[in-house]
Amino acid sequence: MTERQVSAGGEGAGAPDVQVQERRLRRDLGFWGLTGIGFSNIVGSGWLFAAMYAAQTAGPAALLSWVGAGVLCALVALVMIELGATRPEGGGTVRWPLFASGRLVGTLIGWSTLLSVGGTAAEISAIMQYAAHYLPGIYNGHTLTLSGLALATGLSVLLTVLNWFAVRMFAKLNNLVSIFKIVVPVVTVIALIASGWHSGRLTDHGGFAPYGYVACLTALAGGGIVYSVNGFQAPLDFSGETRNPRRTIPGAVLSGIGLAVLMYLALQLAFLFTVPENLLVHGWQGVSFDSPFGQLALILNLHWLSSLLYADAVVSPGGSAYVGVAIDARHTYALAKNGTIPRYFMKVNQRFGIPRRALAINLVVIVVFLLPFGGWQDIVSVMGDMYLLIYAASAVAVAVFRAEPGGRTAGWVPGLSWIAPVSFVVSSEFVYWSGWQDLRLALPLVLGGLLIFLAMRRPGARADLDAEGDGAGPRRPLGAELRTGAWLVVYLVALTLLSWLGTFEGSGRLPAPYDSLTVAALALAVFFWAVRSGVRHLQAPRPAATA
Repeated sequence: MTERQVSAGGEGAGAPDVQVQERRLRRDLGFWGLTGIGFSNIVGSGWLFAAMYAAQTAGPAALLSWVGAGVLCALVALVMIELGATRPEGGGTVRWPLFASGRLVGTLIGWSTLLSVGGTAAEISAIMQYAAHYLPGIYNGHTLTLSGLALATGLSVLLTVLNWFAVRMFAKLNNLVSIFKIVVPVVTVIALIASGWHSGRLTDHGGFAPYGYVACLTALAGGGIVYSVNGFQAPLDFSGETRNPRRTIPGAVLSGIGLAVLMYLALQLAFLFTVPENLLVHGWQGVSFDSPFGQLALILNLHWLSSLLYADAVVSPGGSAYVGVAIDARHTYALAKNGTIPRYFMKVNQRFGIPRRALAINLVVIVVFLLPFGGWQDIVSVMGDMYLLIYAASAVAVAVFRAEPGGRTAGWVPGLSWIAPVSFVVSSEFVYWSGWQDLRLALPLVLGGLLIFLAMRRPGARADLDAEGDGAGPRRPLGAELRTGAWLVVYLVALTLLSWLGTFEGSGRLPAPYDSLTVAALALAVFFWAVRSGVRHLQAPRPAATA
């Protein structure tokens, strides 16, 4: 069996169907194309809003939150670089948990990934909030109006159409957008600091951490920081369309993270030091704008900058949404390969190498997410948790593959034996720190994937998913699948319970810092349980396909 077959999950009788679709993907992306995809996906609506929401949550100490988010991204990136460089495949972040931990975990993480399509809805919502400066009737201060929803739907359709053609054209257009997305934030930082600098901001108005250092942790998800820095994994989802992925992926991912974190730190400093004194009468929590940097520029009489920012408010989130639509299509394509959604959506257009049916279903999901939420912060608070669960599952997957006899991932990234568990623990803490108000919605939503898993096992369902080429081997008894994937269900339930008991918007029955220490202990125990289960899953004799 060739490496290409293994990489594509091409074991078993029906594998050629998956291989045919995988081979239709065009390997046209190089280092600069991947770096542009990663950077553009990171720097989207986050730079327009997160500095204000982070300051409201943590005050000047939000700077520490950005550094913490960068550390998380670096740890998780090393895990995912190993997977993307050694197991390149379209929609890899959806496929790796399936291979490593079986169909229950693969279904739950796949479902979480499908829900994370809502992140693209956040970018479109950000465009609408800034566009309300010119079209007041589209946003009412909390959610999109009916006319705003219609405009947002039209924009979603446009982005889908732009992704309808070859990946090479997509990369070239994205590179042009990325240049604009670098220039405007840099100009914004320089102009604001030159026009409205107020000294002492790191210590005035309650001090450096006016709401306590615990608020730095809450700001990671609730303030939109994790969401804003998220996106670095984008090049990995294009690993199946990359020339020489082992050489180009590591540099592209790390370059995107480094540039983005530096930019966000500069923007946070500019916001902290230029907000007028009269707006801080009630502290940082009292600072509120519908379009933070645009309105701040107007207050400082920088009308030219305000015009530039309102233009970029379309370009930056639009660029990220453009990339997001492309990534979501690769995720949905991979979900179809997994059998989580119908195989109909696996088809790749033979002429252009694009999974067009996946693009179409994602358009529907994006519009659905715009309906109940409509506001940027409401969407990203939940989406941040979805992304972190995907990262945690990837940390387990890389450890399982390393422990597998003859595993192809061993040694590519030095130190993975400690990086993987630390990455899992940090991801778990970040999920917990997002707070009960977000987790009480996010984690039950993910657990809803159990219904999909059970539906796939119902009488009359396909008896052998491997006949469809999902790569997880012949269908095993329900009990075996539950034993292999039980760690994820226990992990999600335990996190939800600890969130309710803890001090991050919870009941406070488990005081700080014992709540965070308990989460760390839980995460370590679950990580090693998950790895052992995954190794047994890979080493178990594969039964013949049965009904």
